[in-house]
Amino acid sequence: MSTDESQRRYVIVGGGLAASRAVEGVRSIDERGPIVLVTEEDEIPYERPPLSKGVLKGDDEPDSVYPHDRGWYDEQHVQLHVGDPATSLDAAARTVTLRSGEQVAFDRLLLATGSSARALEVPGAELDGVLYLREKGESSALRERLTDGARVVVVGAGWIGLEVAAAASEAGCSVTVVEPQAAPLVRVVGEQVGGWFADLHRRHGVTLRLDTGVERITGDTKAEGVVLEGGETLPADVVVVGVGITPNTGLAEGAGITVDDGIRTDEHLHTSADGVLAAGDVASWRSTALDTHVRVEHWANAHDGGYAAGRSMAGSDEAYDPIPFFYSDQYDAGLEYAGYVPADVDPEVVLRGEPSTDEFMAFWVVPAEGADGRVRVLAGMHVNVWDTMDAVQALVRDRTPVDRERLADPDADLSELAGVPAPDAS
Repeated sequence: MSTDESQRRYVIVGGGLAASRAVEGVRSIDERGPIVLVTEEDEIPYERPPLSKGVLKGDDEPDSVYPHDRGWYDEQHVQLHVGDPATSLDAAARTVTLRSGEQVAFDRLLLATGSSARALEVPGAELDGVLYLREKGESSALRERLTDGARVVVVGAGWIGLEVAAAASEAGCSVTVVEPQAAPLVRVVGEQVGGWFADLHRRHGVTLRLDTGVERITGDTKAEGVVLEGGETLPADVVVVGVGITPNTGLAEGAGITVDDGIRTDEHLHTSADGVLAAGDVASWRSTALDTHVRVEHWANAHDGGYAAGRSMAGSDEAYDPIPFFYSDQYDAGLEYAGYVPADVDPEVVLRGEPSTDEFMAFWVVPAEGADGRVRVLAGMHVNVWDTMDAVQALVRDRTPVDRERLADPDADLSELAGVPAPDAS
């Protein structure tokens, strides 16, 4: 390990966008310190959202998922260990052991280990044709099967499930989505907005089987059907499972690092172990803006958090304090969401505009303290109402008390409510 602060040895464990951005963050401060990047997959770091969006639909080339090509890592003097994952971490000795047996020493270590897709644990889940969508190869395999007329059953109506359903429908497939809740995304957006998602997909020919789960998948060697809890069998050529993801905390747990819904960090992304940081899906970071710990499984957190972690590794004392943000594209509906609703809060949903027009906003609000009936915005989402996220993030960050009726009024200036410049202002 280095004793010269200008020659810190950095090790980054992870193969996603957060890992790639961490290299950028380190190099923004430290141009010379050696960097070692360790990945599990036989790939240089890549970003995952295109796998269920442009790449899956065929609009983007598979190689578009790479933030940087291999030559860039050479230029940045990064030593790559591709396909040789870290198997153990000794935080006290500051070493990581790889599957190959090699031990890598570090002064600063970033755990950007991401998440893994949850398995569907029913009989038949191991059959050929039962696919997940988390890795680059899985996106390519699924794309090949989305042929005109193919019968596709999507298990889970979360973000991945709905994006896959949209891509499959647009490819001419016969699509059925199975979801145990009363509406898609109901735990995230509530029944009212979840109902809009259901209507959107039905209008594009997707069949929804709500309030039910999967009992088993039939077939000898290949999936041929999905049997629902009530006994109905859905014919299937392809079954896509999207039932959530689990943060990959094994390395941290094995090293005695504090884990609580992800690897717990402070506002600088430092874990409970000296010299060890975490970022991306796996990190539960302390948000000073929201006054709580937050773990977010979306692109913006990997993009911004990875960079912030890299700078933190290199000695920056800047806090990582974004308002969580994500986006999704389904058919002609482009949407963005900013904010955070704690699991123990039951907010009111305020709609701005008419959902049936596919141009509206939704706000998740609670009463503002001592504000004479006004409300405070915890999160906001738009569908095809662009240039509104700066205002939404300001409302969330500043905890601005707002009049509920004005918030719901499409003619009321949202930027004025939030106290930010209008989007077209110079």
